[in-house]
Amino acid sequence: MNNSTLQRYQKEFAGKFGGGSAFGFWKGRVALYAILRAMGIKEGDEVIMPGYTCVMAVNPIIYLGAKPVFVDIDPKTYNMDPNQIEAKISAQTRLIIAQHTYGIPADMDAILDIGRRKEIRVIEDCCLSMGSTIRGQMTGTFGEAAYFSFQWNKPYTSGLGGMALTSNDDLGQRIEELCEHETCEPSSKQINLLRLQLMIYRSFIYPKTTALAQETFRTLNKWGLVVGSSQSSEMTPKMEPDFFKRMSGMQASAGLRQLGKLDENLAHRRKMRALYDRFVDEHGWEGPKISDDADPVLVRYPVRVGDKAEALRRASGHFVELGSWFECPLHPIETDMSAYGYHEGMCPEADKASHEVVNLPCHMRASESTAKRSVAFLAKLANAK
Repeated sequence: MNNSTLQRYQKEFAGKFGGGSAFGFWKGRVALYAILRAMGIKEGDEVIMPGYTCVMAVNPIIYLGAKPVFVDIDPKTYNMDPNQIEAKISAQTRLIIAQHTYGIPADMDAILDIGRRKEIRVIEDCCLSMGSTIRGQMTGTFGEAAYFSFQWNKPYTSGLGGMALTSNDDLGQRIEELCEHETCEPSSKQINLLRLQLMIYRSFIYPKTTALAQETFRTLNKWGLVVGSSQSSEMTPKMEPDFFKRMSGMQASAGLRQLGKLDENLAHRRKMRALYDRFVDEHGWEGPKISDDADPVLVRYPVRVGDKAEALRRASGHFVELGSWFECPLHPIETDMSAYGYHEGMCPEADKASHEVVNLPCHMRASESTAKRSVAFLAKLANAK
């Protein structure tokens, strides 16, 4: 049974999207799993999704015995190319997952049209797009359901956490039943570790210190001393026994605080995007393509570079917060993509983007000087595109 803090968070979160039902989980990928379960996705079904994503978004499909079908991306938007979807549809296709990559809204008109014509359900991956809109309508309200992540580098963080959102009453009822009868509680140890990590994050993580902090965190994660967003066990298509966990009250409390600052957060991210657009344009580089009817709130600003490995290697020495995702079409780089049916050349534009794209911070602790320093660093490498 949800506690009162979680119930309040779920209600206020849904209110940001004009209503519907929201359900909190330990992680975003767990929210996706709940949606898939509630939709009846089962063994033998096929789910269409972009071939430029995180493996954690693929695992819930595999856990249910379904098959992910990967579609290549538009190199300008980093989102699934609608023109390539219909060729991937089969008699077993049950669902399309529209991911709003980096916060750039996917072409929902085209994707929903395909769904209607082919009688295939559509949901949205909004882990990177909190606050992005299309013609004033928020991403997360176009498909039958959507899921969100509140992990460390998402639009806002409660340490870890995820939310499923739907305005479909029947679907919402089925998700609620799953929450009531099948989810488990996170352990006291997990909650206490997460609380400590969130305190450290708030006190010490800034653009100039992020690279060092990330390396330290990865090391501690391997030793099992922190609650990581991704354990090595989650980089294989095998479900852990305690995977289906609901959100803790601590995460809900942190999420409520972040919701109270959401308008300020979104305004800041829009400002950061405008700054990057200007600085990138001054160097004659090409930023992401944004449709005229979209107003994206970027979680990170993507830029293509000539030598990604060198840029990442040198960034920390210049106190630049340079993101590496997506490191491969099914991020992170440690993923055995063959275990998921992905092979190089399946999505050529996704392969190319994985080798070229780095991303720059837009979060609340980034500033104009952060943007200027970051772009100047890439300019000095003389290999940005």
